[in-house]
Amino acid sequence: MATLKEVQTKIGAVKKTKQITKAMNMVATSRLRGAQAATDGFRPYAGKFAEVLGSLSEKAGDDSVPLLEAREQIKNIHVVLCTSDRGLCGGFNSHLIARAEQLLKEKKGEEITFSFTNFGKKGRDWSRKTGFEVVNEHIGIIGTKFGFNIASISGAKLVESFLIGAYDEVYVIYSEFVNMAKQIPILKQILPIPPIEKLEEDGLESDTPFLAEHICEPSTEQLLEDLLPQNVYVQLYSALLETSTSEHAARMTAMDNATSACNDMVENLTLAYNKARQSAITSDLMDIVGGAEALKG
Repeated sequence: MATLKEVQTKIGAVKKTKQITKAMNMVATSRLRGAQAATDGFRPYAGKFAEVLGSLSEKAGDDSVPLLEAREQIKNIHVVLCTSDRGLCGGFNSHLIARAEQLLKEKKGEEITFSFTNFGKKGRDWSRKTGFEVVNEHIGIIGTKFGFNIASISGAKLVESFLIGAYDEVYVIYSEFVNMAKQIPILKQILPIPPIEKLEEDGLESDTPFLAEHICEPSTEQLLEDLLPQNVYVQLYSALLETSTSEHAARMTAMDNATSACNDMVENLTLAYNKARQSAITSDLMDIVGGAEALKG
């Protein structure tokens, strides 16, 4: 059985750990408010942008703009992997990396090569460890306040590489924020831009457009040349916002669970301390009584 001093030391260490986890929980909660506000504010814009762009791309046709045209042979796949820079956020990073591994298995082929653009140290370290080429890495962005320029600069490089044939397909893997307890790893293709979604309802044919036709000026093709690259930037920026919000939520939940675990450990150690203390007192009393009886004899 542990001595009283050892139990006291353990209780003190657990209480200090509890202070740290509680402080980290408060910091994550504070940062989550700002990140969630930015994400909720950008979602309507990203959704409406995708709707209008989808209507225009359907009107123009897939072969009118290079960013809409799918390649006949897929040889080079590029993945934008969004993770955090730090740990202590539960299974947040492991789920995103598992989604990347699943994509690699699905697309695996003898002539297919993979390369990565990493946002966050955890994804960067995994990419290096597995031996894949890391074309670009962005550290210290997710989890902090960042602007649209981060997505536009990185997105411009992706568009340029796709147009010159360096990449045949580009995917982004990020974490979608659903609520405080749920963040879902999402895989989305951003190049070539997927075709517009169709709406199937009772009495409507399957090829019914999702949106009404938009009147374009000067022309649909000229508008798409400017809007399609912007769509890549918007989708990438939305993915970064979602991942940043999800990271704070995951860390807040993980630290809250850690604080609760510390409380349980303190309770159990206190119980063990009281038992050890009672055992020591009982032993001392037995020695005293035994000595008194020996003197009487």
